[in-house]
Amino acid sequence: MRFLIITGRSGSGKSSALHLLEDEGYTCIDNIPVSLLPELIAHVGKSRQKTAIGIDARNIDSDLGQLKSVLETSLLPQDDYKVIYLDTRKDILLKRFSETRRKHPLSNKETGLEDAIDKEQRILSPMADLADRIIDTSNFNLHELRSTIKNLVLDSSSPGMAITFTSFGYKYGVPIDADFVFDVRSLPNPHWEPNLRAKTGLENEVIQFLDAQAEVQDMLNDIASFISKWIPSFKNNNRSYLTVAVGCTGGMHRSVYLCEKLADRVKNEYGNVQARHRQINK
Repeated sequence: MRFLIITGRSGSGKSSALHLLEDEGYTCIDNIPVSLLPELIAHVGKSRQKTAIGIDARNIDSDLGQLKSVLETSLLPQDDYKVIYLDTRKDILLKRFSETRRKHPLSNKETGLEDAIDKEQRILSPMADLADRIIDTSNFNLHELRSTIKNLVLDSSSPGMAITFTSFGYKYGVPIDADFVFDVRSLPNPHWEPNLRAKTGLENEVIQFLDAQAEVQDMLNDIASFISKWIPSFKNNNRSYLTVAVGCTGGMHRSVYLCEKLADRVKNEYGNVQARHRQINK
């Protein structure tokens, strides 16, 4: 991937993403006006230099709506550029700005932090609509963000669509970057087994317990059948990424187990597959 656009709400990790890309050999430019992009893209096309740019709400509002036409009329092939949108839940953004004492770029004497966050979301809506991939960084630490961006960049040159199975706990909210969400809270819960409560769906005792539950196997087969049926449609629609989220109450047992099992099944047909466990990683 030679040309990447990193965008999203302030506090979601754009600067960290650009720093990582710089380490990976990209020329990185932050907060370039969209009106200057045609000249930059022309230069990238001639130089073959890998380039990543950051675009955020500091851009002139009217410029952001022009990005789609700028990309469509550029000389870069469509598979040679990607728009990545980083997003974070509002409550997390409020906490991050409060803890770091950073000033939100849209806040001022008339606009408080919460209003600035809402205003920024409205301004950036054209960018979110244009994004090839939306990444929810709400529960990421710096290491996880850098790892995700690095895998994304490396995967962008890999054959086939990248498929991610993400486990999560409903008590912590649904991932905002999910294409499909499956609720498995109705299944037998290892949490109520005293010897399993402190373990996770990655450990043998929990795996054996869930392997023996007929309901769990029925759910696994049904989700696997659904995913297998619809993956080709996403692939044929030129999608580069597909995220499947599986949620249970706490995100530690059932959803983890099912994501691992689903990833193993899909890997037989699609090579670019990974399982992420939001609550365990956190």
